[in-house]
Amino acid sequence: MSKEDLKIGEISKPRFEFRSFGQNFDEAARRMARLSVPVPEKVWERCSTEIYIVSRTNDINNTKIRDGKMDIKTYVCTVQGLEQWNPLMKGEFPLSAQVLAKDVFPAFMVDVPALTKESYSYEEFMGMIDKHPDLQAVRVFKQRFGYMVNNTICETGVVLINGARLLTINSESTEVDDILKTVKDVGLEGVENINYLQAIKRVIGMINKPFANE
Repeated sequence: MSKEDLKIGEISKPRFEFRSFGQNFDEAARRMARLSVPVPEKVWERCSTEIYIVSRTNDINNTKIRDGKMDIKTYVCTVQGLEQWNPLMKGEFPLSAQVLAKDVFPAFMVDVPALTKESYSYEEFMGMIDKHPDLQAVRVFKQRFGYMVNNTICETGVVLINGARLLTINSESTEVDDILKTVKDVGLEGVENINYLQAIKRVIGMINKPFANE
């Protein structure tokens, strides 16, 4: 079977990913830019502001909100150090009480709060999050620069997590070997691979660990 030809911004089979966070990836970023094939102009630079909902009791479901829409991904497996995540739920506010009770709060692995209405607006949902002792809403601004190396979708980026500035670099693909080659080619072998959920928890103090080059 031939490998899938990935295209940035298009849906493919569930991908594996290498990603790291730190304060300096200058050399790896330069190599990534030099090795990249031309990519569509729309991914040269992208900016977004998202809200991640993190839970003290959950590390396997990743929940974020952007433009009034909720996206939950769930961890599937790790292969040769690379994580695979699949979509678990997508929804748009207002969200029904049924969806909150059956999909959203179970993904946080916390008890479902009392739901007395048929549906909840974004503001009402965020109010419930703010009141919950094990949940926290975190604002994440992303400035991302897209590349394509070894048929893997790559990016470097500046990330502000509640205002704390980090740099990130990643490579993702349906093919594990292509990611591992890219990691080697750009000089990231031995650098920690972590996901956004783990990075956010480190910044806000839920996890006491440093980043890649601190």
